[in-house]
Parts: sequence; C-alpha cells; structure tokens
Amino acid sequence: MASANKTKPEPKSVAAFLAELDAPNRANEGEALIDLFARVTGQPPVMWGPSIIGFGSYHYRYESGHEGNAPRVAFSPRKAKLVCYLKLESAGAGPLLARLGKHSTGKGCLYINKLSDIDLGVLEELVTDSYQEMATAYPT
Repeated sequence: MASANKTKPEPKSVAAFLAELDAPNRANEGEALIDLFARVTGQPPVMWGPSIIGFGSYHYRYESGHEGNAPRVAFSPRKAKLVCYLKLESAGAGPLLARLGKHSTGKGCLYINKLSDIDLGVLEELVTDSYQEMATAYPT
C-alpha cells in the first residue's frame, strides 16, 4: 500500500504563516516571492504542508502506484535559505542559472541565501519556464 502524501494543501493562510516567521526579513522576502510567483502563474498562493507556498497544482502517478498532487511551482522561506521548488532540468535553465547570481541547486530545488544576492528578473524567467514546462508535462 502506498503511503499518503505528507505535502498537501493546508487550510492555514499564507499571511498567518509569514507572520509567524522568526526572521522578519524572511517574511518580507516571502511577500516579494509571492508577488513574483503569483504574477507569473496567475495562481493564488496556497500553503502546502506546514512551510511551502505553492502556486497551481498537478497530479502525478508513478509506476510504483504512488500518486498524489503537488504544486506546479513553490517556495519556502526557510531560516537558513529561501528554497524555490522549480523544474530545473530544462535546457533553458542552465544559462539562466548562470546569470542568476549567488545560489546553489539540488534536485528540483534552488537555494538562495537572500533575494539581494540574485537578479529577480532572471528568477522570474526561471519561474516562468518551470511553470510552463510543468503545465505541458502535466496538463489539467
């Protein structure tokens, strides 16, 4: 039996989540990212689990039978770094990442120390590309 998805939409408001953050700067950066992600996606922010702010959603199903829903793009204003959950495997992501500024990446994650370290215009391009790729790969 497949385990239940731990990351799912939550009723908690995004504003309440940001208000509870220990670092006021993270709340300000979270607001800036909400504006960027919402503008790009045309979707409202939704809490996914206790700390992820997602935009749009898609349904996936693995060959193992595990399936669930996830945000098309998302971010989390964590204490150590801002984490953006994006599709970074696309051919266009490499050149954009080279122009982004100070960051690191993991599988599907873009880690940013603070927004002032990066070019927000390039981040907007990355979010746009990622959202469009996810919409193509997982049409509703």
